[in-house]
Amino acid sequence: MIGLGTLIDVTLILLGGFAGLAFGRFINERIQDTLLKATAVAIIFIGISGAMSGMLTVSDGEISAGGSALVVISLALGSLIGEMLDLERQIDRFGEWLKYATGSSGDSEFVDAFVTASLSVAIGAMSIVGSIQDGMTGDWTTLAIKGAIDALLVCTMTASMGKGCIFAAIPVLALQGALTLLASFLQPLMTAAALANLSTVGSILIFCIGINLIWPKTFRVANMLPAVVVAMTAAFVM
Repeated sequence: MIGLGTLIDVTLILLGGFAGLAFGRFINERIQDTLLKATAVAIIFIGISGAMSGMLTVSDGEISAGGSALVVISLALGSLIGEMLDLERQIDRFGEWLKYATGSSGDSEFVDAFVTASLSVAIGAMSIVGSIQDGMTGDWTTLAIKGAIDALLVCTMTASMGKGCIFAAIPVLALQGALTLLASFLQPLMTAAALANLSTVGSILIFCIGINLIWPKTFRVANMLPAVVVAMTAAFVM
């Protein structure tokens, strides 16, 4: 069934979110803060691992680094485009609308929780590759694995940040659903180089999300999202 992978991912995110919401009612603020920081550290190292695997190579027992120009150009140009479009403001506005539409006007952390969780589970190679696999062949395995990871992440984030995290399922459904529908068009563009660039720059953005969980508002990650598109485009021109 085409699209089953995204449905599995979204369902697992919702289950993880509701489990975290139920669990969060029984823990105090100190434990919630510890959970948040533990999640942040995990996200930071996931980002570092992904970025380093793309930038470091081992040959004949020696480690060499590469891709620095790609990272600098992608992040600089992508962030410039994002700031001009002010993507973060648009996502915040949608989060504010969700906040009132769901009767959560009294939840001061709702928007931050929604934006942070959405960026955490929507960025990455697994989202794109898995969606295209699902759309082209009906293979939902990658998205199911991603869903299990997302469920754990959203569960801990919801327990510490609140129910806004649960609604991260909406952008995941929209993004991955669109990629699945457009799979036949996008598949030829998913070369090995394009996916490698996506993984490297996407991992750096994941690192920034982790930093924001510890030091809020350090990076406007949503405004940096075009860097992923720039990185993938660079695979065809560099």
